[in-house]
Amino acid sequence: MSFTDRSATAAEPITYRIADSHAHIYPEKIAEKATAAVGDFYEIPMAVGKGEADILLENGSKIGVEKYLVCSVATSVKQIPSITDFIADECAKHPEFIGLGAYHQDVVDPAPLLDRVDELGLKGVKLHPDIQRFNIDDPSMMPLYREAASRGQLILFHIGDNRYDFSSFDRLARVIDKVPDLRCIAAHLGGYQEWDHAHRLQGAHVYYDTSSSLRFINPETAAELIHRLGSDKMLFGVDFPMWNHAKELERFMKIGLSQEENAAILYDNFARLFDIE
Repeated sequence: MSFTDRSATAAEPITYRIADSHAHIYPEKIAEKATAAVGDFYEIPMAVGKGEADILLENGSKIGVEKYLVCSVATSVKQIPSITDFIADECAKHPEFIGLGAYHQDVVDPAPLLDRVDELGLKGVKLHPDIQRFNIDDPSMMPLYREAASRGQLILFHIGDNRYDFSSFDRLARVIDKVPDLRCIAAHLGGYQEWDHAHRLQGAHVYYDTSSSLRFINPETAAELIHRLGSDKMLFGVDFPMWNHAKELERFMKIGLSQEENAAILYDNFARLFDIE
């Protein structure tokens, strides 16, 4: 699968491979409720009604998505096993998926949970400090970051929100200073709703995604931020089911990046990060 840009801005048709670096999926029995809860949290209508795996695949296939990074958020420790096993099961069913396990700040010892992540073939864990209500740089979280770094596991962080301070880019920057080998994705162009300052977040192993950002900033601002953060560290992400794949790709292409930058962000950086073809 692939996407061919035949827009008026393209000198000739250009074909791109695509990976979606930010997608949430839920079991069928709770998918509608979970999706609505996310919409309520952000006060944003969800573009897709239910965050189910089959709907994700259908939505992404319309633009030729080949790979998806899928995850879900635990709001309590007791939810971790069921969420992590669900993500692993969906990855086993769908070779298009690369999965992240769940984690919660009340875990005392991260090692057994990260053992399970490795055992299931998952690539790391997802954290949403605003929903989970903890500071990214809380000292109690440092064992997780050090343990993940030692294993080469990745952490996908929700970053930014002008309603809270839990997930600020400054907090993640302090973590990176202490654990420079931590591999992570700072979602939402490095800071949802706080893009003017997100470029302050840098690190050798820090990547960024475009999810839940391009709807709120103009193409010129997006291009400037991508160049500040580094197009070699940027990943295309949709934040399904919050947004629609076709619309997010349309917004991305309007940024007006070079062919090489588009290819890197839409697929090549993702392939390098997860060591896939």
